[in-house]
Amino acid sequence: MAGVGQPERATQDRVIALFRDELGYRYLGNWEYRDGNSNIEETLLTDYLSRCGYSPAQIARALDILHSEADNHARSLYDNNKAFYSRLRYGVQVRTEAGRNTETVHVINWAEPEKNDFAIAEEVTVYGNHEKRPDIVLYVNGIAIGVLELKNSRGSIGDGIRQSLVNQRAEFIGAFVSTVQFIFAGNDSEGLQYGAIGTPEKYFLKWKEEEEEDNSRFKLDKYLLKLCNKSRLIELMYDFVLFDGGVKKLPRVHQYFGIKAAQEFVRRKEGGIIWHTQGSGKSIVMVLLAKWILENTPMPASPSSPTAMSWTSRSSACCVTPG
Repeated sequence: MAGVGQPERATQDRVIALFRDELGYRYLGNWEYRDGNSNIEETLLTDYLSRCGYSPAQIARALDILHSEADNHARSLYDNNKAFYSRLRYGVQVRTEAGRNTETVHVINWAEPEKNDFAIAEEVTVYGNHEKRPDIVLYVNGIAIGVLELKNSRGSIGDGIRQSLVNQRAEFIGAFVSTVQFIFAGNDSEGLQYGAIGTPEKYFLKWKEEEEEDNSRFKLDKYLLKLCNKSRLIELMYDFVLFDGGVKKLPRVHQYFGIKAAQEFVRRKEGGIIWHTQGSGKSIVMVLLAKWILENTPMPASPSSPTAMSWTSRSSACCVTPG
């Protein structure tokens, strides 16, 4: 813990307690001096998959495939992250013996978030060409899906974002973040910002939800509770991640709640319009909503049938943000 200043240490201790006591994550410990820290913790993932009923042969093959997707030196970080995300979302196709059918090993239980193993470790030392040590790493079933850099109130969140961007470079620990879906940076005074791998500093987002609630809390804590809630984190990973022509994108808060509101109309087989101001991200909303519709609703029997695909998005001077 020598590398952590006292103000940061106090914030980090409080955040760890929040994840453990309020969000229900297991605390794996301080991994500053632990050997073999990995973005795929094989023991944790093996334990989870064994509880799910997969055989040792299936698990071993799935681990091989996951490692090869996460660390393919012929691809960029973006391409490795995209390929790995596909394995997370759709499962890992394995064949344990020649002539046998291919089977799918699901490494995350998307339908029942609470059945996954959520955990955090702090001071996770990763050895690349240059050693780096993310403050907190979030693991789901042993897979690193989030990193959080913390700064004290006298520092800027921007310092944490820039630190994460340096970490992502190949000469540092780019291979480690190939499995990561969320990059978080925060402090007690400014709160929390988030992005994906490759997100430039100026495009990191703030999650502003129910600002009037619980003013006794630090902003950082309040938004960690919102974003890292188990069900919401799983939902964001499953339905709100977009790979778009070399750029990985996550939703802003109004896009998330707009899509959530639209989903309720879709379930009732109603169409509608989501109004946006110019530049508020209507294209991303339509892509994510259309993707959800295609996966969750049957296509209509005829053009005259009620269809959720009658949704559209228009710019207007008035921005209605559901939620």
